[in-house]
Amino acid sequence: MTAPAPARILLADDHALVRSGLRMILDAEPDLTVVAEAANGHEAVQQAGAVPIDLAILDIAMPRLTGIQAAREINRITPGVRILMLSMYDNEQYFFESLRVGASGYVLKSVADRDLLEACRATLRGEPYLYPGAVNSLIREWLQRAERDEPVPQTLLTPREEEIVKLVAEGYSSREIASDLVISVKTVDRHRANILQKLGLRDRLALTRYAIRAGLIEP
Repeated sequence: MTAPAPARILLADDHALVRSGLRMILDAEPDLTVVAEAANGHEAVQQAGAVPIDLAILDIAMPRLTGIQAAREINRITPGVRILMLSMYDNEQYFFESLRVGASGYVLKSVADRDLLEACRATLRGEPYLYPGAVNSLIREWLQRAERDEPVPQTLLTPREEEIVKLVAEGYSSREIASDLVISVKTVDRHRANILQKLGLRDRLALTRYAIRAGLIEP
């Protein structure tokens, strides 16, 4: 009987050494194979649209687009692809945002050598994979919201606005952002004004603090 073809994986992390180490772990397994790599979230979205994959493994903290932003786009353009998030941080906000944009699992990098393979296989089976701390966070959040009779909050910003917030917080000028996103400087400035108004913020420093809290950039 012929063995089934290995699951095709896109691996996205902005550190080449991390990608190399994770690829060694994955490619050593007969049922898993890395078919594409990306060094940032933008590349990950492009690869997902160009290369047939079954699973995208995305680092949360990447330049250009975060893993969370990339996950949302990949989920939109290739809804059948499973998504697994990688993070250095046991962070409830990152965890909940990951679930909200369609990720099926969340793995801490500190234990990736132990948990990654199990997480990949669970995600490919359509099962959620959550590390123990994340399960506790999920239960606690659910109970608190049930007590307050609150719905799950939705983000105030559109995906394009989040993209601009990230680039502003990373120090890009309006002209650089316009060039990067292929829009006019006037459009960037209009987005920035709308973002500040929506969030009730006054300047770039406050916007950078928001970007950190929202998980768009690392502190």
